[in-house]
Amino acid sequence: MHRADNLKGAAFMTASMAGFAVEDVFIKASAQTLPVGQVMAVMGLSGVLVFALLALRASEPAFPRAFLTRPLLIRSGFEVSGRLFYALALALTPLSTTSAILQATPLVVIAGAAILFHERVGPLRWAAVLAGLFGVLIILRPGLTGFSALSLLAVVGMLGFAGRDLATRAAPLRLSNRQLGVAGFAMLGLAGLLVLGWTGGARLPDAREAALTFGACVFGIAAYHALTAAMRTGEVSAVTPFRYTRLVFALVLAVALFGERPDAQTLLGAGLVVVAGLVGLGARR
Repeated sequence: MHRADNLKGAAFMTASMAGFAVEDVFIKASAQTLPVGQVMAVMGLSGVLVFALLALRASEPAFPRAFLTRPLLIRSGFEVSGRLFYALALALTPLSTTSAILQATPLVVIAGAAILFHERVGPLRWAAVLAGLFGVLIILRPGLTGFSALSLLAVVGMLGFAGRDLATRAAPLRLSNRQLGVAGFAMLGLAGLLVLGWTGGARLPDAREAALTFGACVFGIAAYHALTAAMRTGEVSAVTPFRYTRLVFALVLAVALFGERPDAQTLLGAGLVVVAGLVGLGARR
């Protein structure tokens, strides 16, 4: 695949991670007073409406028959499991442990790309991904005491996200990113309803909560669109390492919005993440 495609895919992935980092800020703020499941359900419904309108505007069916094909059904199953179990992990386990487990997603995606799509993943690219993961661990510093049987929830969620990304690559090319957005946000809404059914507590939001949820919807929709485009552009093993940039954007937002001051160890890890992503892109084999 041409190097220009890898550059384009990396740009989409970086933009996606920036959007998700901002989305996290809105979700964190709104979930302080609203049930997480309710926020997820509203975001899912909003995403379905936006991508359905975009599809119809492009003269595409919003709910094509291809949604019932095997790759899309598999993708939907992974989407629900990823969203559902990761949300449960966030609620029941330490954030540092859950986040650290999630960062293993690129390793699973690259391994899957090598096995399922026969992409050539050479030692340099593997080394770049592992270095990025090591940078993540430096930032998060997960302690052994943070792990428990409940951490398996995060493991299942991580595998769900990895499976979703691989299934996105295998999705029929006749499906546009807009149609994939409809399918993805429908699954987000379903996962939100499942979480809400477990936690309960749904209610009408006040003006502040509605504004925060709206912000989460806007950035979540934009980020998801960029993520779908990234996974369909360039080599999976070249684009995936740029997932780690999400932590860098999170650090910037933490400093700018919450007045946090990262220590030297955190900055070292963030620098390693950036370098690893650039090396992964530059590696040809």
